[in-house]
Amino acid sequence: MADGEFGFVLTLAQDYMGHVLQVPPPQPSRASEVLQGVASSVQGEVEEKLRPWLDTVSVVSVDAARTVFQQVMEKEFEDGVVNWGRIVTVFAFEGVLLKKLLRERAAPDVDARTVSHFVAEFVVRHTGEWIRQNGGWENGFVRKFEPKSGWLTFLEVTGKICEILSLLKHYC
Repeated sequence: MADGEFGFVLTLAQDYMGHVLQVPPPQPSRASEVLQGVASSVQGEVEEKLRPWLDTVSVVSVDAARTVFQQVMEKEFEDGVVNWGRIVTVFAFEGVLLKKLLRERAAPDVDARTVSHFVAEFVVRHTGEWIRQNGGWENGFVRKFEPKSGWLTFLEVTGKICEILSLLKHYC
């Protein structure tokens, strides 16, 4: 992806971070609004179902968060399959790690924006080409996840949640 595309994904990750921290962005894009809605529901599911595992993982620094993120995403994408549901789980996992980092951090001055940066790098590096080939954020993602197609989208995301939970069980 070009620098502009990286910037867009970074903004999505930062907007989602703000959503998790309950600091809304001034004027989020439509893709950001849709992503926040879908990813926060996925995040809630993941947090609830993975509570025992999450309680055993230590995230006291941004480096620890990066390591956990990379390990989990490596498992999530090891089969080479990319789809919108899996991309949503990347952002949902950003939220899970961010909350855990802020609860457990060893240094009070941790810059949580770094989490959004490595999430954006991952999305661009591992899914950027697929995103372009599948309509991009506005013509692919937004159209697929807009509320008007809510029930089908909900079922698809629920299926992806089950997939990531299965993968995480292998990671634990």
